[in-house]
Amino acid sequence: MSLPTVLVLNGPNLNLLGVREPEIYGRTTLADIEEMCTRTAAEAGLSVRCLQSNHEGDLIDAVHEARETTVGAIINAGAYTHTSLALHDALKSYDHPIIEVHLSNPHARESFRHHSFLSPAATAVVAGAGAKGYVHAMEILAEDLDA
Repeated sequence: MSLPTVLVLNGPNLNLLGVREPEIYGRTTLADIEEMCTRTAAEAGLSVRCLQSNHEGDLIDAVHEARETTVGAIINAGAYTHTSLALHDALKSYDHPIIEVHLSNPHARESFRHHSFLSPAATAVVAGAGAKGYVHAMEILAEDLDA
């Protein structure tokens, strides 16, 4: 029997984690974060499907596909958080819990980062906790799925 699957979706430039602006995003790599998510999910009896893309359409396609194959999602859409109505609409069609994650605190940064198009579709938002935010998101999602 396969374990229920959680989609961990990462948007543009997150493939550069660990080297791109480490003073903001930290030195943890995306591979490290995916391992942290996999470990935390396994402890909760879940599996993960991780995907990163720099292309908005790929992220939307992943959400569409995940509607039938996953039980929840964790998403860090990067800059698309602040610009993508299309990703918002895709997430609104996803009938499972969604946790929005930000490594930094967007409200402590430039004003254009203060608005999220994704938050209205999210069950919860974790921001400013660095890479550990993904672990917190997985824990929140696992608790929500147990309820």
